[in-house]
This record gives sequence, C-alpha cells and structure tokens, in this order.
Amino acid sequence: MTFTKNTEKSAVSASTIDRRSWKLPIAFAFVSLISGVLFIGFAEDAPTGFDLSTGSDLIQLPVVHLPALATGVIVTILTALIAVGSAFMISQNRAVPRWIPIAGAVFALTGFLTWAAADETLRVPELFAGSLVLAVPLVFGALGGVISERVGVVNIAIEAQLLAGAFVSAVVGTITGSPFAGLFAAAIAGMLVSFLLSVFAIKYLVNQIIVGVVINVLVSGLTGFLYSQWLTESPEQLNNPEGFSTLPIPILSGIPIIGPVFFEQTLIVYLLYIIVAAVAFAMYRTRWGLRLRAVGEHPKAADTVGINVTRTRFWNVALAGAIAGLGGAFITLSQTGQFGKDVTAGAGFIALAAVIFGRWDPIKATLAALLFGFASNLQNALSVVGSPVPSEFMLMLPYVVTIIAVAGLVGKSRPPAASGTPYIKG
Repeated sequence: MTFTKNTEKSAVSASTIDRRSWKLPIAFAFVSLISGVLFIGFAEDAPTGFDLSTGSDLIQLPVVHLPALATGVIVTILTALIAVGSAFMISQNRAVPRWIPIAGAVFALTGFLTWAAADETLRVPELFAGSLVLAVPLVFGALGGVISERVGVVNIAIEAQLLAGAFVSAVVGTITGSPFAGLFAAAIAGMLVSFLLSVFAIKYLVNQIIVGVVINVLVSGLTGFLYSQWLTESPEQLNNPEGFSTLPIPILSGIPIIGPVFFEQTLIVYLLYIIVAAVAFAMYRTRWGLRLRAVGEHPKAADTVGINVTRTRFWNVALAGAIAGLGGAFITLSQTGQFGKDVTAGAGFIALAAVIFGRWDPIKATLAALLFGFASNLQNALSVVGSPVPSEFMLMLPYVVTIIAVAGLVGKSRPPAASGTPYIKG
C-alpha cells in the first residue's frame, strides 16, 4: 500500500514538473543577450533626454537625462538577473510574482529607448498620447471580440466591423454634417456585419472561422468598390466628414505625463473609457455577464436552467459588432479625417490578437491593445529623433508582438470552453 502511494505521489510530482513553463527565463535570457549586443556593443556614449512635461502642464517636470552606455549595462545585468531568478523559482516549483516580468519589460523598454534616441530628447507625453490614439480602434475591436467569444462565437470578422464602421461614419457624417450621426451609423453598420456572422454561424451552423474570413473579404471588397466608384468621384459630398474636436478636461489635463495622454482627447475616447468600465463591471457583476459567460462555457447547462442560448449569442454578437463599429468611426472621424481603401490596415486582426493576449478579459484585452498601439507608435516617435533603428523593423514590430501573443509565448491562454462550437438544442 505504501509503495502504491509513493508511486502515485511520484507520478503526480513528475506531471507537475512536466507542466512547468520555462518561457519566462528563456525570454529574459534572450532579452539580456540582445541588450548586451545592442545597448552595449552598439551604444553611443551620449545621454538621452526624456521630456516629461508639456507647456500646458500645471507642474513642469525637468528633462531627465540617462547615459546610453551605462543604462545599457544596467539593463543587461537586471534582465540577466531576472532570467536567473525566475529560472531558480521555477526549478523550486514556486510561482514567479507578476511584478517581476512587468519590471523586466519596463527595464528593457527603457534601455531600448535610451539606446535608440541617444543624444536626442524624447517627448514622453507625445509618445504615450500617440500610442493611445493608435490603440483606440484596437480597444474597441478587442472589446467586441471579448464579448463575442465569451458568448461562444469566434469573431474573426472584427476587421470587417471596423471597416464598415469607418466607411459608413464617413458617408453619413459628411451627408448630415454631424459627427454624432456618423458615430451612431458606425455602430449600426458594425451591428449589421455581426448579424451576417450570427445568421451563418448560429442559425445555419457554418464554421465560424470560415464565415469570419469570408465576411472580411466581402466587406473589404464592397467598401473598396464603393470608395472607388462614389467617394473618389464626390469626396466633398460623401467623404469629408466633420470630426470630433479635442475636449481637454480642466485641471486633469494639466497633470504631468498622464494629463495630456488621457484627459486631452476627443469625445470618442472618453466614450471608450465608459464602455471599457461598463463591460468590465457588467461581465462579472451582473446577470447579463453571468448569462454571457455561462453560454460561452457550457451552453447545455445554461439551456437547462432556462437561458435561451441562441438568442443570447445572437444579441451579444450584435452588441460586439456595434462596439467594434465605434472603433471604425474613430478612424475616420478623429484619426484620418476621411475614409480610404482598407483604412483599417489589419487593425481587426491585431485586436483579435489582443483578445488572446488579454485572455478574454475586458481589462487585460484593453491593456494588450494599448501595448500594440505603443508598439505601432514607436516608429513615429523614433523617426522624429533620427533613430538608427531601421523603419522597416519598427513597422513590423506590432505584428511581431501579435505573433508572440498568438503563439502563447506570453503564457497559457484558455479560451471559453464552447467558443467556436455551435449549439444544437436537444
């Protein structure tokens, strides 16, 4: 009996060891190696300035200067220590505290910016503000993706919902002369695209991924055709919408660093704050959220307690499309000022990656979208200061981060159990 128990205990222990992930120490070992090569081997012996204030801030912070070479040495040592320390904790079957990889990422980012902008000055508020602007469509799309997949429908059509919202908001906003009308029309357009997804995926049980891909191609082709036939012929009548102006919030907009970033934005961005908070609260604190998660995890059990699975999925996918459509409206009404062919440029797919990166959680998906926006804006910020980093590398950086997220290198992600699985009653 004792022998059997010991054998079972050893088997359990072995299985536990097998499940340990060495991704974190390997990743930071690689980061430390790259830091040593770039930040030390190719570093200029010159300081990098970080301007933390704008002219409108209530408190003016001094420009912080970091020596590029010394910073590179410190970052290389710190990331190496994180790699060794995390490897030791994993070998002892101890969980690595979450703050350690976050701190390591901050160290690595600081080292990269110091190296890339050596002998120049980076305007930090402008860097973060530009990142937020690029992240707004991603956040809208990611929230739509979270709601849709939480209810059990894989939403590959986020790109189509963003594109439809961008097109319709430009046309309606131009015809009516009201950005509010364009914003409302964008939500309706995103909802109509999601209706198409719902009909085929929920009612006719067609493979959800295939339907999503087809819808993306359909909307891309349709908007591209209408753009070339109508909008280019009469741009002043159909593609010249009045955009939302910036609305600084008194006092809050004057806070150093965060003020110009979060509180000196357009109405759509403030609406985004409300939607993120509302979805995050409602998903875990309301009956709607409970039904949503129940249908996405175990639709048969939800059906047995009286929840209409088909109706719940249908209307929540419609809600997801409406939210994603607002992201498309932001592109034309606040970002570009007009619609262009395939103006979303793959933002829907990056938003889908943010959903996976954020592990199907509204707040985490929002943070992931902000990360992708920051990665996209780095190219703009570094090109201003004449960074030696090739622009081609910076352009591909958001997609590299997307691949890393989808590949699961950031940790194990478990989607809702019934996501992508059609439900047949009975």
